[in-house]
Amino acid sequence: MKLHCELTDLKGKRYRPGDDVPWVYIYPFFLVHMLGFGGMTFYTAYAGDGSNAMVGLAIALITAPIYLIFYRAIFGRDEVRWIFINSALGILGIAAEVRWLLSLAGKQLDDYPAIAHVGPFMFYVMYTFLLRHAALDLADARGNAELKTKVERHYVLISVLVYCGTLLIRWVL
Repeated sequence: MKLHCELTDLKGKRYRPGDDVPWVYIYPFFLVHMLGFGGMTFYTAYAGDGSNAMVGLAIALITAPIYLIFYRAIFGRDEVRWIFINSALGILGIAAEVRWLLSLAGKQLDDYPAIAHVGPFMFYVMYTFLLRHAALDLADARGNAELKTKVERHYVLISVLVYCGTLLIRWVL
């Protein structure tokens, strides 16, 4: 992955803009870190009756801009446009996967105020953004425009299939 900012790894090695950075330094940290904060927003939004939704929203509104700064610095401005594509996928994902997860506890999206869904939605979108980048790097598609397009199409297709499958499971069960 080509870096768009200056970065020093845990061993003190310095990377400059344009340097190739091993993905192993980026994804494990952010995926685990975001899973923690995203999990907190999900929990505060849906663990009770939704009365803690403002706590989840506060967590999301404080941390999301920080993640966006890192995303732009690491991945570049043009890549951050995928956040909008992931937002559309996120709406479908929220509708599918959150409904399904809540149904396991005997609850529904409508049981919570609309504001409760903002934090989990934001983290869902940012998490899927990282998953797309991980897919590109695992396929070694960054330097190959044709392969990159193929991986991105598969990413969108697989996402839509998973979400639609989750919706179908919810409606069938």
